[in-house]
Amino acid sequence: MSSPSKRREMDLMKLMMSDYKVEMVNDGMQEFFVEFRGPTESIYQGGVWKVRVELPDAYPYKSPSIGFINKIYHPNVDEMSGSVCLDVINQTWSPMFDLVNVFEVFLPQLLLYPNPSDPLNGEAAALMMRDRPAYEQKVKEFCEKYAKPEDAGITPEDKSSDEEELSEDEDDSGDEDIVGKPDP
Repeated sequence: MSSPSKRREMDLMKLMMSDYKVEMVNDGMQEFFVEFRGPTESIYQGGVWKVRVELPDAYPYKSPSIGFINKIYHPNVDEMSGSVCLDVINQTWSPMFDLVNVFEVFLPQLLLYPNPSDPLNGEAAALMMRDRPAYEQKVKEFCEKYAKPEDAGITPEDKSSDEEELSEDEDDSGDEDIVGKPDP
């Protein structure tokens, strides 16, 4: 029992120490949000999404549950729930994978290489197969409309982070006041 919980802790710390912003839900390590950016040189470039991650009790032996919070237009992402249809997460997950793999490999691959023959969003899949330029334009419109950095805002709801940021700002401004005043 302690092995999966230690692994969960290690994987979460590894993710937090990478370039991803992570927001914990409650005090547990089983549910959290990660800020995910669209891959460079893709139609998703510039998009920023808040991705919900739930780790089952049996993680890493069972795969995490992944879902986009703000809207994304993609054949393999359910437009309403944000659920992701990705074989490596849903069917071929292995304990060799970790959370960083999800955000550095699996999700970027999903966005770069959609699979319209196994859709969660039938409209996106049909448009992609029927009219690729129109599909790409709709993806870009969704990115502009729903995937701006403020749409994925990881910390606004997290009051403890805001309070820490405020106290740091207050400390900084206090130091400037002291340094900025000449001696009498």
